[in-house]
Amino acid sequence: MLPVKNNVDRRVSEGSPFPRGATWDGHGVNFSLFSANATKVEVCLFDTAGERELKRIELPEYTNEIWHGYIPGIGPSTVYGYRVYGPYEPAAGHRFNPHKLLLDPYARAHTGDLKWDPACFGYTIGADGDDLTFDTRDSAPFVPKCVVVDPNFDWHGEPNRRPVAWAHTVLYETHVRGYTKQHPGVPEHQRGTFAGLGHREVIDYIKALGVTSVELLPVHTFINDSYLIERGTSNYWGYNSIGFFAPDPRYASDRANSLREFKEMVARFHDAGLEVILDVVYNHTAEGNERGPTLSFKGIDNASYYRLLPDQPRFYINDTGTGNTLNLSHARVIQMVTDSLRYWVTETHVDGFRFDLGTILAREPNGFDYQSGFLKACGQDPVLETVKLIAEPWDCGPGGYQVGGFPPGWAEWNDQFRDTVRSFWKGDAAAGALAPRLCASPDLFKRRGRKPWASVNFITAHDGFTLNDLVTYNEKHNDANGEGNKDGTSDNRSWNSGVEGPTDDPEITALRQRQIRNMLATLLLAQGTPMLLAGDESARTQRGNNNAYCQDNDVSWLTWDVGESGRALTAFVRKLTSLRHQYPILRRERFLAGEFNELLNVKDVTWINATGAEMKADEWSDGNMRCFGMLMDGRAQPTGIGRRGEDATLLMVLNGYHDLVRFTLPSHPGGGGWKLLIDTNVPDYEPPAPFPFAEVYDVTARSLLLFALS
Repeated sequence: MLPVKNNVDRRVSEGSPFPRGATWDGHGVNFSLFSANATKVEVCLFDTAGERELKRIELPEYTNEIWHGYIPGIGPSTVYGYRVYGPYEPAAGHRFNPHKLLLDPYARAHTGDLKWDPACFGYTIGADGDDLTFDTRDSAPFVPKCVVVDPNFDWHGEPNRRPVAWAHTVLYETHVRGYTKQHPGVPEHQRGTFAGLGHREVIDYIKALGVTSVELLPVHTFINDSYLIERGTSNYWGYNSIGFFAPDPRYASDRANSLREFKEMVARFHDAGLEVILDVVYNHTAEGNERGPTLSFKGIDNASYYRLLPDQPRFYINDTGTGNTLNLSHARVIQMVTDSLRYWVTETHVDGFRFDLGTILAREPNGFDYQSGFLKACGQDPVLETVKLIAEPWDCGPGGYQVGGFPPGWAEWNDQFRDTVRSFWKGDAAAGALAPRLCASPDLFKRRGRKPWASVNFITAHDGFTLNDLVTYNEKHNDANGEGNKDGTSDNRSWNSGVEGPTDDPEITALRQRQIRNMLATLLLAQGTPMLLAGDESARTQRGNNNAYCQDNDVSWLTWDVGESGRALTAFVRKLTSLRHQYPILRRERFLAGEFNELLNVKDVTWINATGAEMKADEWSDGNMRCFGMLMDGRAQPTGIGRRGEDATLLMVLNGYHDLVRFTLPSHPGGGGWKLLIDTNVPDYEPPAPFPFAEVYDVTARSLLLFALS
């Protein structure tokens, strides 16, 4: 029996070529699938368990390279897949094989898991000729299927998003599963799920941190690579997408209602005034190279969906390092990606996207092009211009490093902030290197009207050491990944303070804790958009693993029993985010340039040396200049209108030197002294009165201070 009130009506009609995917209208389902090179397409209907194929129905019409048909009498919960006919000519780029059941690229929900079997491949593994052979085994018993959904959802009277202004944004990167898998306040059956992340206690904690926007590692349906399963691990991070419209059902406490559960989670975040940003992977798919499985795109129209070598279309262009690259030069592929983005905004109300290997999306056959079709499509889209777009501006292809190269409207991960801040606190970088990073890297982003928020500053992210491990290990310790500790970068710019790994030495422990506070303060007090890695606020460790992509266990999961030191660090982070929200000078929408405004008689930022005087040119070139001050004048012009600002004036002092520095507090118009707001050496210290001008403050080795003009 079909999962509907009656058997399928046999009166299949032509239907419509749009919208793409399986669309229920209350009476039946319209199916629409793009394939420029197929000769026939069948919809296969399954029982509710996805185990038994009930019927194959040929899509009767072909319009503008779109196969389509309408099947009355079926509706939500119908399980389906496609079989696509056409030439099997790998040397010409075609890999059609109707023996392989294929996922709909526009499916809104999936059911079942991939069970790795030779039948999942379009060719016969081990046969002479390898991927040039043709395999006739049915893959349906082993692959996930698609599910028709009911898109209706009650948004509880809040149909519109309430976006957070970029200048106020504080990002918080986390993982749906890992964040709540060990959370004691979440019911056990909801831990590691959308429902768990939307739990009131979880959201209250995130809100109290002072962050504004939660950036989730990929939630699109993804595949666990066979080699990881054989190794007893999994693709924990999820950067291996196979469906761009469906939330992965493994993240749902109620798998049959994964889409509804995702929407409910988003609604709970919005109730708390928090944004939801999705990390999305449109640069490649889980189908790999010519020797990979046939699960969807490869069998629907390989030559259209993927970039193939022009002179050898049997093989794939691999600018992603994963085996294949989506062909964003093809109009229908661009359409699929932008349709996906609009879908997540309009139907699930998410607030933005972080694009994994974003350079790929702007890559044309001639390389990265900021006038690429994809960037143009996003730039003119009335829906996408209302949400946050964040690029990871690099890939492994030629010319793939493009930090600062994206067009207006985009923000970008700034790895130069990460590397410079790490190096400064380690003792390998001087003031001249750090100063532009504290000002939102104008050398990279100040062009074409872009704002300081375009620089997404981070020190740690999912990929690399946690902040605790950054000050605990000199070397990576990735043995648990099963790759001989050869995976993950060796360029960590980390420093263990003299002992590799955990220690009971109180002096080293104190220094490490201060270094963590130094980097958190640098991140949250610098100009630009800060991104905090979840767990860093309580010194989470991955035990030295800087590439925990396959660790779906307590290596990656957050620990909630953080002890007194963890709670104290969390309180410190809350203090920093509170200061950021309280003082607009820390989040200016104009780049601080250090230039004197003669009309207003103000310099927006002045750099101060330890004598309290303005730094000289030769000091900027001094590689040993490790202690300096950044005086941000609240009277500086805050907008394009030529008038004085009315913000507080702040002085940040950074001492990356290995010894104490006696720092003379400078004088400044409009005040009589400096009120201490932060000292990372004594984070709970609040002096009863301001320090007068010209007083000498003993700045502890490797510490950061923040003062407000009083």
